[in-house]
Amino acid sequence: MAKVTPTIPQGTRDFGADEVRKRNFILDTIKTEFELYGFQPLETPAMENLDTLLGKYGEEGDRLIFKILNNGLDNSEKEKEARQGFEKVLKGKNDKAITERALKYDLTIPFARYVAMHHTRLNFPFKRYQVQPVWRADRPQRSRYREFYQCDADVVGSDSLFNEIEFAIIYSKVFYKLGIPGITIKVNHRALLSALAETCGDLKYFTPITVAIDKLEKAGIEKVVAELESKGLNKEQIKIIREYLDIQGTNKNKIKRLEELLGKNENGRRGIADLKFVLSQQDLLLDLTLARGLNYYTGTIFEVTPPADLKIGSIGGGGRYDDLTGLFGVPDIPGVGISFGVDRIYDVMEEMKLFPAAVHIGTQALFFNLGETESRQAFQLMEELRDMGIRCEMYPDTVKFDKQFKYAEKKNIPYVIIIGSKELEEKNCTIKDLRTGKQESVSFDMLSAYTFK
Repeated sequence: MAKVTPTIPQGTRDFGADEVRKRNFILDTIKTEFELYGFQPLETPAMENLDTLLGKYGEEGDRLIFKILNNGLDNSEKEKEARQGFEKVLKGKNDKAITERALKYDLTIPFARYVAMHHTRLNFPFKRYQVQPVWRADRPQRSRYREFYQCDADVVGSDSLFNEIEFAIIYSKVFYKLGIPGITIKVNHRALLSALAETCGDLKYFTPITVAIDKLEKAGIEKVVAELESKGLNKEQIKIIREYLDIQGTNKNKIKRLEELLGKNENGRRGIADLKFVLSQQDLLLDLTLARGLNYYTGTIFEVTPPADLKIGSIGGGGRYDDLTGLFGVPDIPGVGISFGVDRIYDVMEEMKLFPAAVHIGTQALFFNLGETESRQAFQLMEELRDMGIRCEMYPDTVKFDKQFKYAEKKNIPYVIIIGSKELEEKNCTIKDLRTGKQESVSFDMLSAYTFK
């Protein structure tokens, strides 16, 4: 058998103990906040029927869906049919003879599918949070992966803008508890973009405008203008869009200019009214260039960014989608949700060295193995500590002190517990704090009361 060099797919990563503990620190912080606000956990399958996903993310999003090939495509009797099907798939068309399922692109569409399937027995408003991996056939680059975790929370069955306000508070509290400074929570409204399209003459311009604006920060205004021109917008229409994008100043000044530019339009009035209410309750940044390229957003939209000098991109986002379940035959269920970009948050905290030292500690204490009789006593005491909730282990083999010390140091174990022949005779043990070098003697009877910090 040929030797195989072990590798992993591009855009994916292995996570060792340190990485998993750090990620769990982030996830536990977010989950705790979600639970405080009445959200309950939910999980959906790693793969969905392809028809569930296609057409929900826009043309660009559809191209990034990982499709799963059907079984039996190696059947020689079906070879011609399979080849024809592959040609269709390569041209961006779906062929159920080739693929019927796909890895999920995000958590929102599967959630909408879940609500549509179970709406008759759900208690509305229904509040759920979900933490699972998603997959995108994107080009891997810094802080952009093909497999990554999303951490979402959504409320469906409620029109209240207090949901948006609570989500803004959750964002603020989570990033405060994670200790990330310089966070900016941006807000905008998709109705303003609808109003902008209508002011340009036709709602058909909505998608070209939102897709182009969504690229503004990365591509720059000239490329945005070029894209708008390629979609058939004339100079006068592009002038209106540029006037919208040039609105600057405080939130109050921006609202005033929006009223002048879009206030005569029904969608414009709705978007402005919603933003006034949300901004009156929370100190957010009104960013009129925020578009959120996904098709399903209909109302308030959010995006969270870290300090600009990190150049990592957004670490959270979401918004209102007032008829997402209508895509699955169950109309008129309003919803709003947010997502935390866990992998990017991890990268931010790693780069800024924000993870607390305690995150690295798994095992709290290591019992040395100094012989058969000594290790039997150590094993008994170790079980007593475990019953008290102390995470501990015993070195399995009788080896030199130096090797056991190095094992503890490499695993970031703060305490070692030594029971030799002398300690066995005196019925006590020596506890050494490897962080400070301090050591003390503790009787077997009092070990379970010892504080392992």
